Amino acid sequence: MAVKERAGKKKHKNKPTSQKYKKYTIQNDTAKRGKQCLKCGFGIFMAEHKDRFTCGKCSYTEFLKK
Repeated sequence: MAVKERAGKKKHKNKPTSQKYKKYTIQNDTAKRGKQCLKCGFGIFMAEHKDRFTCGKCSYTEFLKK
């Protein structure tokens, strides 16, 4: 008897992760972390955009001065 595949089940594809979502960067043999949220506290990093920093957990935003 032939083995049937289940309908609707898809195979998982391994995609490479994006490099822009790293929390740490290494410069001169030291680890440099991104900016942390002032409201949420230690361990919650803020996303760096072109003109602002935003927290994904509490939506706190800091704008950069021009």
